[in-house]
Amino acid sequence: MGNKKKTNVIADTTVLPTMKAKAYEKELRRLHVELVKLQRWVVAKGLKVCIVFEGRDGAGKGGTIKAITERVSPRVFRVVALPAPTEREKSQLYLQRYIRHLPAAGEIVIFDRSWYNRAGVERVMGFCTDEQVEKFLDGTPLVERSMVESGIILLKYWLEVTPKEQERRLRDRIDDGRKIWKLSPMDIKSFNLWDEYTQARDAMFAATDTAWAPWFVARSEDKKRVRLNIISHLLSHIPYKDIPMDPVKLPKRKIGKIKLVDYPFRFIPELF
Repeated sequence: MGNKKKTNVIADTTVLPTMKAKAYEKELRRLHVELVKLQRWVVAKGLKVCIVFEGRDGAGKGGTIKAITERVSPRVFRVVALPAPTEREKSQLYLQRYIRHLPAAGEIVIFDRSWYNRAGVERVMGFCTDEQVEKFLDGTPLVERSMVESGIILLKYWLEVTPKEQERRLRDRIDDGRKIWKLSPMDIKSFNLWDEYTQARDAMFAATDTAWAPWFVARSEDKKRVRLNIISHLLSHIPYKDIPMDPVKLPKRKIGKIKLVDYPFRFIPELF
């Protein structure tokens, strides 16, 4: 699939009506049950799953990851969101600090941004040289092929958002005290580099959209829709079966058989 075709697919800005909260919650609840089934299957069969989320600032990566992980075990679904590299890490092989986070048997690792930082943020912001980018784009398909051949199920998602919606979300972060922490100095610096990020994205797709590790694009104008679409997609790409659980019944408890102690417990103020 050539660059022109990929760009045209992403450029389709057809906007569906915003999904109603009630319909969203109902479908999300159903999908959460399926994710729990997947979790049990991954543990029982020793599967290794790696899910990569990439996209522009404000594309909805964090919210989608939260929707995936909010009802499953963090010991199975492990989220990796690495900070900027240390001086020591800068001296290492570039992929070294990511490789150590890859899943072992019975794990699903979700990267909130990944090794593709080199093809996106680092390239656009000038944190690496053109030669380093080219070496990364040349070598990454081989590394990912090795990952897949080792038994890792690798899913790569790009969340695509329009300039108008991205700006609305970034302004919302500025105005909402609950979200201001999401807005980093890097977001501000990169805000006026839309075209540069588009070129970096297209070059990344052209080099790393392979048969063994393809890129899947999800339109994220509607946060509710994109979360449901991605969860449905990943469930369809990881073969699993429901493992029946033995019926659970709580035993009878014996309460009130001991003498209560008059202890001055420090209860917190009940303000609400």
